[in-house]
Amino acid sequence: MSILDNKLALKAEIDKVAEVAGYLWMKGWAERNGGNITINITEWIDERMLALPAISGPIAIGKTLPHLKGCWFYCKGTQKRMRDLARDPMGNGSVIRITPDCAHYVIVADAPVAPTSELPSHLAVHDYLLAKGSSYRASLHTHPIELVALTHNKKWMEKDAASRMLWSMIPETKAFCPRGLGMVPYMLPSSVELADATIKAIDDDYDVVMWEKHGVFAVDTDIMSAFDQVDVLNKAAQIYIAARNMGFDPDGMTDTQMKELTDVFGLPK
Repeated sequence: MSILDNKLALKAEIDKVAEVAGYLWMKGWAERNGGNITINITEWIDERMLALPAISGPIAIGKTLPHLKGCWFYCKGTQKRMRDLARDPMGNGSVIRITPDCAHYVIVADAPVAPTSELPSHLAVHDYLLAKGSSYRASLHTHPIELVALTHNKKWMEKDAASRMLWSMIPETKAFCPRGLGMVPYMLPSSVELADATIKAIDDDYDVVMWEKHGVFAVDTDIMSAFDQVDVLNKAAQIYIAARNMGFDPDGMTDTQMKELTDVFGLPK
């Protein structure tokens, strides 16, 4: 028996996670157990689910996150592969509930799969999003090849340098990722410092944050929308790299052309 039985709306959200996990694997963005997904599922929790017993004892988050009191999350499991999550999301992920002290969580379903080791970082971002009244409920960390490659050149780590170049490669990038790409210098994976720097970048109004020589962290209303933003940005990076491989620097769209897009489609400036 699964927590998803007769829960069509919740199952649909977790099915999206499984679908995205499959895309990440097929694109080569999720080697071995690389990458993480966490979604806030609190809005789909009913009285029957509230009555479910925990299948683990309280597990410390490592920090107190006051805006997550009573929240529920679906999380990819630690050491679990995206390709396995794609075929069996409840066997390779966990449904967890934050305890009233906001400093611990318990696993509720379906199996005692430990959540991702990066859970404290993901939960800290979700706490921040709820605190600011954001409608974003999904976070995605993955390793898109061409975007990661760009971060090995300090030129593209300068503030908004990569955003400007990526926007200029194809109009859809500006249209669908109008806030661009925030840049965070290399920090130890899973560290508190990396989580804090990511939250700072999101606070600076980025939805997708690049971790130097590592990967991206994206937030959006649901997991498919978060994936779409990364997919669009990486396509622009592929166009740039393809032009360079053909032996020339791409011209890119002009500032005037991009301003026209911004004005006509009412994009964030």
